[in-house]
Amino acid sequence: MGTTAHAQVDEPPPLSAYGALPGVEMAAISPSGANIAVLTTIGETRLVLFLGPDMRPIRKMEVGDSKVRSLDWIGDDRVLLQTSKTEDLWGFTVDKAELYSAHIVPVTYDGEVTTVFKRTRRLVDAVFGSHGIRFVDGRWQAYFGALELRRDRRDGYTFNHSRPYLYRFTVDTQDATRIDTATGEDHYRDWLVGSSGGVAAVFDLARSDGDWKISNSQGVAIAEGTHAAGRVGLVGLGYEGASVIYYLRDEDGVSHWYEVPLAGGASTPFLPDADVDRLYFDTPTGRLTGYLDAEDGPVFADPTHQKAVSRIRKAFAKYDMRMVDWTPNFEKVLVRTSGNGDSGSWYVVDLGTMRADGFAYERMRILPDMVGPISTFSYTAADGLDLDGILTLPPGREAKNLPLVMLPHGGPHAHDREQFDWWAQAFASRGYAVFQPNFRGSTNREQAFKLAGYGEWGRKMQTDLSDGLAALAEKGIVDPDRACIVGASYGGYAALAGVTLQQGLYQCAVAVAPVSDIGDMYNEDYRASGRQRITKAALLEQLGPKDRWDAVSPRRHADQADAPIMLIHGEDDTVVPYDHSYKMADKLKDAGKPYELVTLNGEDHWLSLSSTRQQMLEAAVGFVEKHNPAD
Repeated sequence: MGTTAHAQVDEPPPLSAYGALPGVEMAAISPSGANIAVLTTIGETRLVLFLGPDMRPIRKMEVGDSKVRSLDWIGDDRVLLQTSKTEDLWGFTVDKAELYSAHIVPVTYDGEVTTVFKRTRRLVDAVFGSHGIRFVDGRWQAYFGALELRRDRRDGYTFNHSRPYLYRFTVDTQDATRIDTATGEDHYRDWLVGSSGGVAAVFDLARSDGDWKISNSQGVAIAEGTHAAGRVGLVGLGYEGASVIYYLRDEDGVSHWYEVPLAGGASTPFLPDADVDRLYFDTPTGRLTGYLDAEDGPVFADPTHQKAVSRIRKAFAKYDMRMVDWTPNFEKVLVRTSGNGDSGSWYVVDLGTMRADGFAYERMRILPDMVGPISTFSYTAADGLDLDGILTLPPGREAKNLPLVMLPHGGPHAHDREQFDWWAQAFASRGYAVFQPNFRGSTNREQAFKLAGYGEWGRKMQTDLSDGLAALAEKGIVDPDRACIVGASYGGYAALAGVTLQQGLYQCAVAVAPVSDIGDMYNEDYRASGRQRITKAALLEQLGPKDRWDAVSPRRHADQADAPIMLIHGEDDTVVPYDHSYKMADKLKDAGKPYELVTLNGEDHWLSLSSTRQQMLEAAVGFVEKHNPAD
């Protein structure tokens, strides 16, 4: 870990340079490599920009504050754009839901943007799961879960049930065709679509008892069993498209992947010795092409692809690099980098010429010397467990006795890595060291490390954070008397726990969309599932026995808060309801403890809107600067 100071930065960028949505949010390359679709912001306008072979715009479409969730090319002429919107619901197990819509956008020809299922009266004009894009009989087909409406007595349509059917949407004609039925009540169903456009495999799970089955296109069960917590499901088709990959958690809670032939036969372990972050699939066929190994990077079955990957990794070895998209022949690859001296850059790599051309930058106002140094800091927990986290230092300052912002990630099953993090860098630009610990329960190591977090909310997962603070102080990097804790979602819970369940560690806490009561979270998730047994089992597996929850629920210990608390919450949060912050604020008020409650109007759990994301950052940084000044 390096601690050498960079050149002094006289004036840091405004917080809006960090808090605004990045100049590029996502990008995709067409199959021929001729065109690129970019979700970007130019000036004050947020739009999808389509670039042609000479990198000049061929079309643009303004999207405003739409929550764009994905961009996928359909051939070289059209893009599938998926968006979501928070909707109020009545008569369901939840009061609000994030509903997704899919839109077909013509790029290289004149035409209107069409919404999938919009013209089909018998279907809800939303999608409930995406199952691939295929080219069948000369036509592009997209596959989605859809909710059917039933006819009422007035020759209209009314809601039937919330179990999706599998539908094929023909892109050029907009015809919607059902290709498989919904599952029965109290069951869950998922599908894999084969290269010919037919159903290759169906997964069924009984929510009541965890009985599960995978069937092939002939309806023959090729794998089945029971898992009380429902920890089983489809992963995808195998390399040749003749097998199914699925996951199953064993009695010790460790997930394993298995492969079974579609024609039937024994299930065998799949990649048992690899540390897989994600799998790569071929869009037109749905077949597996490779995977991302946590240590070794991308691994492809095709040797020419693997050779190309090695060259790309070598070219960008200095940065956190992700191959975002590529052409089927692997001649062109979209690459995103960030890290030390890089606030986010996008390249198109032409492997024929071995040329990498930068075509976009995420934060033009944050220059290389304004990026705070990023490194991995390793330490040992009190019980001897080896841990690490990402340390971001303020630009131009010596790494000695710095004020600290402890910034635990959400999830809690996630992890931080050495990349440009807009939230961490914003605090670093104001003179703070920022530590993002990969506490037990994180996903940066083997599954046993993730499972070590089960039942440890507010316990060892919490002390992993304070052990990191102590280790940084022992090295002389931070001043332990000048620390605040900040986080979102699970990280928000940890921030509240840091000043209620623990005392004497932090000068303030900022909790964004936090869980404040574990019992409430359990009841909300259980209710949302329709009170299914497998959901109950899965939650108890993760959270531990109910009789231990009150002891680690910050709301139950609001009267023990020993530092000022800021609560920030989006009113349209469908993951952690706004009530978690509202009720926590009420308890703090009753206890006479200092707090502030900031409501983000129209915002969801993921801070999807630029204006409210900036509102959050301004409030959080201002609160920390007030209660724990950097100078």
